[in-house]
Amino acid sequence: MPWSNQGGGGPWGGGNNGGGGSPWGKRPSGGGGGGGGSTPPDLEDVIRKSQDRVKRMIPGGFGSGRGIAIVVLILIALWGATGFYRVLPNQEGVVLRFGKLHRTTGPGLHYHLPSPIESVMTPDVTRENRIEIGHRSGGEGRAARDRDVPEESLMITGDENIVDIDFTVFWRINDASAFLFNLQNPEQTVKMAAESVMRDIVGRTQIQQAQTTGRKEIELQTQSELQGLMDEYNAGIEIRQIQLLKVDPPSQVIDAFNEVQRAKQDKDTAKNEADAYRNDVVPRARGEAAQIMEEAKAYRAEVVNRATGDANRFNSVYQAYKVSKDVTMQRIYLETLEEVFGNVNKVIIDQNTENSGVVPYLPLPEIQKRAKQGADQ
Repeated sequence: MPWSNQGGGGPWGGGNNGGGGSPWGKRPSGGGGGGGGSTPPDLEDVIRKSQDRVKRMIPGGFGSGRGIAIVVLILIALWGATGFYRVLPNQEGVVLRFGKLHRTTGPGLHYHLPSPIESVMTPDVTRENRIEIGHRSGGEGRAARDRDVPEESLMITGDENIVDIDFTVFWRINDASAFLFNLQNPEQTVKMAAESVMRDIVGRTQIQQAQTTGRKEIELQTQSELQGLMDEYNAGIEIRQIQLLKVDPPSQVIDAFNEVQRAKQDKDTAKNEADAYRNDVVPRARGEAAQIMEEAKAYRAEVVNRATGDANRFNSVYQAYKVSKDVTMQRIYLETLEEVFGNVNKVIIDQNTENSGVVPYLPLPEIQKRAKQGADQ
């Protein structure tokens, strides 16, 4: 060969330099050689050596009994390796043996018997699912709602009005095995059950209450009854929240409905004003009536007490009269004269002055009064 040298056994080997005859050896360093470095492997040589090793392991080739056994063992090992599976933190593993539930596994790396003996399902048990009823949203958020579904949203209230209700059900899996095997279509079941429960509750609620103060109560009651249905079905589903998005009259009659609501508000305003007037007049009238009653009772008590006192006084006088008639008569006479003449102008004439020229029937008080006035002047 043109690249052989005198002492070498290989293409770049040097026998005296201890180079050896390997094709992956290094070039000898010196003035006659080019640059040093490793050379790429000879693929033909590598394939040949691999075939030699296989022939040493299987003397008779793959067609022999030993070759078939090795191939079978390799296939069995590959088949057994398919049993490894991994459960993510947000999942739960459900292992089936010949299609029947066998066990459940938590997050991590696990092993099950290879198919078709055992298989595994890994549903997401932490994701919060949502079902829209009465509407279909075009994206995230309430503002993205773009299509109404009247056949789901129109419901009859307890006062026989029609209301358009859009709501969303939030749910998640709390029992993976029950969720996978007890319901054929869990999402559709939740949707139909939620719509049925909502219709039942709205059918027992007044429209005014559903639009104002009763929204939160409707949400909580719907969630409670829907969860009861899921538990009864053993669906393995937890109802997280019921969210009412819209509680309005149908769009075709919303103007007329608003007119009716305004009329009701006017009626309530007039009624409140009448109640306020009544609350002002009635208490005042009751107070005046109570005052008149108290005055009448006081007058009655005064008259009765005066009459009782007069009667008692008369009885006491009568008792004294029975004991001493003369003294009592004189006392009565004197008291009567005192009462009669107490406030009368009197002129007393002594009986011994009969010959004094004073005429008893003259108006002596008037004469005395005139004389006093003349003296003052």
